[in-house]
Amino acid sequence: MDAQVSLRYLGFMPRYALKIEYDGGPFAGWQRQAQGQKSVQGAVEAALARLEPRAHTIAAAGRTDAGVHATGQVAHCDLERDWDPFRLTEALNFHLKPAPVAVVQVARVPDDFHARFSAVERRYTFRLVSRRAPVVHDRGLVWQVLNRLDLVAMQAGAAYLVGHHDFTTFRSSICQAKSPVKTIDEIRIEELPYHGGTEIRFHLRARSFLHNQVRSIVGTLERVGAGGWSPEEVRDALAARDRAACGPVCPPQGLYLTGVGYPTDPFAG
Repeated sequence: MDAQVSLRYLGFMPRYALKIEYDGGPFAGWQRQAQGQKSVQGAVEAALARLEPRAHTIAAAGRTDAGVHATGQVAHCDLERDWDPFRLTEALNFHLKPAPVAVVQVARVPDDFHARFSAVERRYTFRLVSRRAPVVHDRGLVWQVLNRLDLVAMQAGAAYLVGHHDFTTFRSSICQAKSPVKTIDEIRIEELPYHGGTEIRFHLRARSFLHNQVRSIVGTLERVGAGGWSPEEVRDALAARDRAACGPVCPPQGLYLTGVGYPTDPFAG
């Protein structure tokens, strides 16, 4: 039993949950990468090492891909000191500079809390902007298309995907999940005004998602909104259980992990 495990076993390493937001553009994803590739996990672990000089390994609720953002990622870590959550937040944000990563909240949690395995819900939002003029202030933060989309048609297509299904069609060919069967609890699509165009926001909620599932769904629904697919073709693609039946996978820059649900919210109160 190594020293860190021994300290955990004896109850000397308090566990903390971190709520994290980041711009995924400069990173090769959440997960720690080979030398030379930046990751969000690596940035947070490096900041922790400035506070307690040792190797740190943190676990997160979702391993977001390269270019994907977060406003509500959750990770947990074990520390040697009994940190005040506010002071830990301030110290981590100081050492995270200038990376586009911020710890927005810290909470002391029970020893059996696990950011990934304790989670009962994950929420994602995808931002799509429809306008002719190039996007300036949200460059790298949205997916832009030039033509207006049919909101009602996309909502009709999305309705076929809500519930318990085999999502083989909407799963990456390199997905490592044991089963393609998932339950999507909600797909809500809204249209907002956007500086000479419109913004479409896709809100998806489920216990967990397959690799590239959200981007595959949004890319397919965009085809429905553009008139290239009928809503019923989304139903047919799902029933095909064939990756070749999926519409195009949309780019990552519009995707945000916006929240993670737990039986008891560690950040409440």
